[in-house]
Amino acid sequence: MTLGRKAVLVLAAVGLAALALSAPVAVAVQSGAAEAAPFTIDVPDAVLDDLQRRLDRARFPDELDGAGWAYGTDLSYLRQLVGYWRDGYDWRAQERILNEFPQFTMNVDGLDVHFIHRRSPEPDALPIMLIHGWPGTFFEFWKTVERLADPVSHGGSAEDAFHVVVPSLPGYGFSERPRRMGHSRRRTARMFMEVMARLGYDRYGVQAGDVGASVAHNMAVYDAARVAGLHLNSCGGAPPDPDNPNAGLTDAEIERLRERRAYFSDEERGYQRIQATRPQTLGYGLNDSPVGLAAWIVEKYRTWCDCDGDPEAIFTKDELLTTVMIYWVTETATSAARYYYEGQHIPEPPYVPPTDRVVVPTGCTVFPGELGFSPRSWAETRYNVQRFTFMERGGHFAALEQPELFSDELRAFYREVR
Repeated sequence: MTLGRKAVLVLAAVGLAALALSAPVAVAVQSGAAEAAPFTIDVPDAVLDDLQRRLDRARFPDELDGAGWAYGTDLSYLRQLVGYWRDGYDWRAQERILNEFPQFTMNVDGLDVHFIHRRSPEPDALPIMLIHGWPGTFFEFWKTVERLADPVSHGGSAEDAFHVVVPSLPGYGFSERPRRMGHSRRRTARMFMEVMARLGYDRYGVQAGDVGASVAHNMAVYDAARVAGLHLNSCGGAPPDPDNPNAGLTDAEIERLRERRAYFSDEERGYQRIQATRPQTLGYGLNDSPVGLAAWIVEKYRTWCDCDGDPEAIFTKDELLTTVMIYWVTETATSAARYYYEGQHIPEPPYVPPTDRVVVPTGCTVFPGELGFSPRSWAETRYNVQRFTFMERGGHFAALEQPELFSDELRAFYREVR
């Protein structure tokens, strides 16, 4: 199945200039080198019919008595979710919702990049790119696009408006899968810089989390002259004094550091190690079994959200399954997993570009359910931190979990740097 690139795209790529991707210096982007082509999601009926047959024939494993979620995705929950997927979920309804957003593709560095481009009705709006991570998709921002683009219609001020661009990472969803090894975060950053330049934006903001944060970090380094501000769900960093890492930290900060690091190392590193070492082996199962794909993704939505162990306290079944469906119908579970391998094995730091510190004004928002944590003093070793906020609610998928809080915080930061 080759949905997206072949089934629903018409590309006008004229005179595309190759990007210089190897040298760790600022890159010149070629504005206006190719037009964006309108994009509509239209999954062939044959793909949906095939999915229905696979769900009808689903074979579930056994489970230890009383295991619940301790060993991974809970069997009873997954059976119930798959039952709804098979008998109640309506992809065509979700497809119509997604197609309400203006979507485009643009060929950059030989790959078709998919993105939402929602221009604000406010003429002085600031362009902003929102970048998802794994196992998210562009759908992660569907509740925030209109809030940011048209704040007046959502009780806000015209001065806080954004022209919103939401790309799919290469190899995720409706963006084309890389065909050669070595597709780094740095390369993605330069592709996204090119997208913003071709859209005519000579000054813009960036927001991201998870693996998208490293892409955004690189954009802030290589395109510092055009990036007005960088906002991250979680800012990484290192202790100012490596010999005394707890110096100047509060007891609460020390405890959060200890708890987050121990938890991730002991309980959550498995997916990362598999995807960073054997993504192709994992991919056979994810690409062939919709139930296996749902188990792999939904377990993370439950574990990484601020939902007290109940994913449907935060997400609807439709939201969970639409995320899974975007991976399924595009067959990108394997290429998305490979993004971790590329990040670990290419000859460049995966999360730290070749510079000591980001000089672009940076906002760091700490959501209570986020996996990692760096205190402000640590983040300041890497970023020009202008705003550092602790949120009351929200987790790894903050824009989908708490769209109003997320949007308000983003507006508050960019109000200071516009």
